[in-house]
Amino acid sequence: MPTLLTTVGLLAMSNVFMTLAWYGHLKHLSQKPWLIAALVSWGIALFEYLLQVPANRIGHQVMTVGQLKILQEVITLSVFAPFSIFYLKERLTLDYLWAACCIMGAVFFMFRAKLTGG
Repeated sequence: MPTLLTTVGLLAMSNVFMTLAWYGHLKHLSQKPWLIAALVSWGIALFEYLLQVPANRIGHQVMTVGQLKILQEVITLSVFAPFSIFYLKERLTLDYLWAACCIMGAVFFMFRAKLTGG
């Protein structure tokens, strides 16, 4: 499997766990003490790290750390928007579109040397 595809796949899966760890407690543990929510979140985050660390190691073979970070942000928004809408029942607003446009600008600048061949 190509390095970039492996990296994106692992980062996407790790991001699902990260999003669940960071925001899932808002739906199911909001009535519990914050310490319980933190411990559950840390347990979920373990699975995130088991995928994220190898993803970054693999991705660093073909990308800079800055490129990996911007890639992670694109994946984060791609996972977070549906999670927010379907799981947390938040309303989709144009702010998601504007945020995505800003991130795509960041992608361009971080990858432009590869995109333009320079």
